Amino acid sequence: MFAFFLSEAVGSMLLILLGCGVVANTALAKSKGHGTGFLFVNWGWGLAVFVGVLVSAKSGGHLNPAVTIGLVINDIAQGKTPMDAGTVMAYLGGQFVGSLLGAFLCWVAYKQHFDEETDQAAQLGVFATGPAIRNPLFNLLTEIIATFVLVFVVIAAGLYTTNAKGDAVNLGWLGALGVALLIVVIGTGLGGPTGYAINPTRDLCPRIMHAILPIKGKGGSDWGYAWIPVVGPLIGGVLAGLLATPLLAAPLLP
Repeated sequence: MFAFFLSEAVGSMLLILLGCGVVANTALAKSKGHGTGFLFVNWGWGLAVFVGVLVSAKSGGHLNPAVTIGLVINDIAQGKTPMDAGTVMAYLGGQFVGSLLGAFLCWVAYKQHFDEETDQAAQLGVFATGPAIRNPLFNLLTEIIATFVLVFVVIAAGLYTTNAKGDAVNLGWLGALGVALLIVVIGTGLGGPTGYAINPTRDLCPRIMHAILPIKGKGGSDWGYAWIPVVGPLIGGVLAGLLATPLLAAPLLP
């Protein structure tokens, strides 16, 4: 069980370090990548997921509570025995701790640029998502939809990585690359309204670090919005877990 915790922690740490790092590179003052834009961020986050999944092979590279819970719900929906509660907590704990560490390391790497940056929104944006147009209902729906796509496609991909006996086939780094490309297309297609958290710990843990780190001239951490990138992805993951079986079963029938 500790191996799963450690695997998810290491993968989540690198995911958040590199993902928040690509935002810092484009958003913070005097960075060499300053102003490179949203598409740069989309690809950076996708490749950050690629790295995180690669190094967390032991646990399957969930790196996201919405994925973990969605897969558990999907197992239940199929009548399979899901992972036990202790294992689920090991996954979630690893994701939480690793995300905190990744956000901290990102701050260390860009400490001088945080000191130079006078835009409080840019400082917060390195750590946490925020809506382009603030509307709690539609912001929540966007996160639900985007996370549904993520978990639904992850489950669908699993159907094509089994042999004739139904046993999982290890695709190596190609499996991680597929997830990375999925993140890129979610970002380009659905990232505009909210910045596509699609992962509770991706947003909550860096937001916590923004609140407690001694960032020069920082503003508030926008806790009034913080529930949306937590609740939305969890709902999206649960819905994908429930609906994947009926929606994906038909094409596989003989």
